[in-house]
Amino acid sequence: MNNCEYQQIEPLSLPTPTPPPRPAAVEEEEEKARRKWEVFPGKNRFYCDGRFIVAQQSGVLPLTLGLILVTTVLFFVFDCPFLVKHLTVFIPAIGGVLFVFAVISLLQTSFTDPGILPRATPDEAAYIEKQIDNSGSSTYRLPPRTKEVVINQQVVKLKYCFTCKMFRPPRTSHCSLCDNCVERFDHHCPWVGNCVGKRNYRFFYTFIVSLSFLTAFVFGCVATHLALRAQGGRGLIFALQESPLVICFFSVWSILGLSGFHTYLVASNLTTNEDIKGSWSGKSEAEDTGNPYSYNNILTNCCSVLCGPMPPSLIDRRGFVPVEQSSQTVSMEMVLPMPAAKEIKVVGGPTPSQLAPILCLAGSLLPSTCNPPQGQTPV
Repeated sequence: MNNCEYQQIEPLSLPTPTPPPRPAAVEEEEEKARRKWEVFPGKNRFYCDGRFIVAQQSGVLPLTLGLILVTTVLFFVFDCPFLVKHLTVFIPAIGGVLFVFAVISLLQTSFTDPGILPRATPDEAAYIEKQIDNSGSSTYRLPPRTKEVVINQQVVKLKYCFTCKMFRPPRTSHCSLCDNCVERFDHHCPWVGNCVGKRNYRFFYTFIVSLSFLTAFVFGCVATHLALRAQGGRGLIFALQESPLVICFFSVWSILGLSGFHTYLVASNLTTNEDIKGSWSGKSEAEDTGNPYSYNNILTNCCSVLCGPMPPSLIDRRGFVPVEQSSQTVSMEMVLPMPAAKEIKVVGGPTPSQLAPILCLAGSLLPSTCNPPQGQTPV
């Protein structure tokens, strides 16, 4: 074997190896399209394959549900039996209906898309920047912060969002907690775990109104319970021990105040964001101007905010990512081009065991040498 001579090998003359067939499961996984909610750029969480959307910091939502549930359970346990016996059997039914309304409205507010606007694509962002920088200058300059439009014969300034790369539509604001531009942005409510905007404001208003009725109803029933107990001759202290829901006295006022504030906003066709900033009331540095979105009629404003058609969601969170975008996220498995061929000539007579590591190191060039077919020996 030491005297064995090896002929010159030309790698380009070797047949190209055929890659082994890939498992069907791997090909299926690669061909499976990704949902848009899986690559959503905002700070949101999605559940049930993108059907439900909440804010990233939604830890207060279980607390809100827990407070409502505990208050209602205590009411049914301590007050309802006494009131049913001495007043009417409809008290538990009324309390149950108000509780169901409040919980359903809360869940709709929390899990509904508030009106998130999709971010501009690279082509759209480049088109906007091209429209802004029409001077032909090659130097980079930041786009202007505002753009003026006329709404109901009144000039309204649109701000440019550097995160979403677009001019925000009227009444739109960028939520720093969710990192999204929300249409008709009202505020970010941690108690419901979501932003409140154009698509879920009616649910939010229904929630706070139904919660106000529930809290006021429970407080009224508790007060009646205490009064009837006190008339029995056992005293007020004993009556307070029989009904621990006196705490409703402290919470009912804040909830009623919140409902009254949002009723005023609905009647004026304003948002919390606009009212705090004083956009149309002269609180800001801008001159006092009227609200261009108001119909100057309370009933029409209420119908416009609460009874209008539900606008569709614009983010299409359950849609599929286009193939050209999805392919960029998949790890690239490319077959590199074969380098320029070089002749390998063995001088002398090394044994095949000594030559095998060298040939295997160049496996991409000499694959047939490392794994010879059965019944054949390396040339």
